[in-house]
Amino acid sequence: MPLPKNIVKAVYTPSDVPSYRGNPCIEALPEKMSHAQVKSSLRGDVKFHTEDIFADKRVRAHMIPSLLDDFFQPLAAHIKLEERLSIMIRRGYVGRNLDDGSWAAHMQNGYERLKSGELDTCKFRKARSTALSLLFLGCSGSGKSTTLDYSLAAYPQAIFHEKYNFIQVVYLKIDCPHDGGIRNLCVNFFRALDQVLETNYEERYVKKRSTAETLLNLMPHVANLHGLGLLVIDEIQHLSRKRSGGVDKMLNFFVTMVNTIGLPVVLVGTPKARSIFERDLRSARRGAGFGSLLWEPMANPAPVINAKTGKIKRTEWRAFTDVLWKYQWLEKRDEILSEEIRQCWYDLSQGVHDIVVKLFVLSQLRAIVTGTERITLNLIKQVYEDEFKPVHPMLAALRSKDPEKIAQFSDLTLPGMDQKMLELSSAISEVVEFEDSPYVIYGGNEQAQRLHSLLTGMGCESSRVVSLVKKALAQSPGLSTRALVPVILDWYESSDLVPEKVSSSKIKSVPKKNWNTLDSDDLRFKFSQVDEVNLYGELKKYSLIFDVNSWLQ
Repeated sequence: MPLPKNIVKAVYTPSDVPSYRGNPCIEALPEKMSHAQVKSSLRGDVKFHTEDIFADKRVRAHMIPSLLDDFFQPLAAHIKLEERLSIMIRRGYVGRNLDDGSWAAHMQNGYERLKSGELDTCKFRKARSTALSLLFLGCSGSGKSTTLDYSLAAYPQAIFHEKYNFIQVVYLKIDCPHDGGIRNLCVNFFRALDQVLETNYEERYVKKRSTAETLLNLMPHVANLHGLGLLVIDEIQHLSRKRSGGVDKMLNFFVTMVNTIGLPVVLVGTPKARSIFERDLRSARRGAGFGSLLWEPMANPAPVINAKTGKIKRTEWRAFTDVLWKYQWLEKRDEILSEEIRQCWYDLSQGVHDIVVKLFVLSQLRAIVTGTERITLNLIKQVYEDEFKPVHPMLAALRSKDPEKIAQFSDLTLPGMDQKMLELSSAISEVVEFEDSPYVIYGGNEQAQRLHSLLTGMGCESSRVVSLVKKALAQSPGLSTRALVPVILDWYESSDLVPEKVSSSKIKSVPKKNWNTLDSDDLRFKFSQVDEVNLYGELKKYSLIFDVNSWLQ
């Protein structure tokens, strides 16, 4: 029978690690990646082109939200997690080798466990377990699940070993059910396995009378049957001690999966899950023995000057925001991120990846709606106040550095994000309808709008460009935008209607309420960004106030 599309045929590469050598399940895996390869595999792929800055407002409103899905900047913690997963998957197979009989021993013991109904039953000598386990906790929105998805995506999920007529499932990631029951956790396991292998385990095993104990015995047996390499259980904080039969029952189940079955397990959750395992985390009992990884939001240490270069040393927060700052679809964007905005950005988001990116996205949409066309200190603060009210208490807990408060508000999610973006996008459309915009001028012709935006972005006068663009498209409708730009520029430069140099007497009068839309070096714009009380200090900071005292000295 043909294999499902997500199952690949095994191709073996001899391993340079002695304990891995000769193990088909390990040598069929992709080769271990270097640090550079890990960074490359984790990094998101944002589709950004400089000319898009000058695209129609409604077009840009569709481009900006792509950051929510496509932007991912790997940090040291992400790389460390990927390395741990790589080791866990391979070490778990050392004790389950198709060639040396160890996998068959696991299967025989699994059959005895099914017969007896006891998870720790062994008829033959207990098979050696080399599996590792990990308890991975971090604030919601810190990138745990995203990093896991990116890391696991480097592996084929299932591999067919033709020589052994065996399908190896490399990893399986399931969510803990919201009701917190072990039975439904097992149901999620069978359902996820069916999706990978196109089997019917859920239909065969999950009956109305199937108890949690029955499914608990079947689950490790099926995992063994398909050589599962890693089981990831996300949202572990949903586990209910009451519904699951108590802490000991849960811990015994997870420990059995690791120590008896030989299956590596990663438990992922928010700090709320710590209370479930706190007894073992404190005493480090050998029985549970979970290694733990506590993932904190990005830190923002005080700037440190490099003595050799004289520049501020790069931290993860600075590197992260510098990369993200490049992805602005704003016509008057500031190319360099100011320290004031960087510090404010951190204070508002507290370094939580999800909040950092969402605040940046909504700020760009607001900048287009208001006509500011750049991210300012006032704008980012206003967006935080207006759009992030649901998470204010959680972020306040993070600012307090109080572990108890943080644990109470560990599920940091921003509800209605799609609705907020739709509202801002609709507001952008309403603004465009009432403007003398390229969209209206060119009757919705996208190529004409793009040409207009590119040319005005190069400094051409908008009123003169319109007729030239229409002329070019009429004469050469088949030419590409790239080919048409130099043609129109030649016409523009040769025209007798050379624009006069703007004198101070011809500066256009702008209502005070719209000063925030002016260029960054316009004094009226700077006035719009500060209180009148602080205006003198702001102008002095930018060397716009003449220092009389220094002149007199």
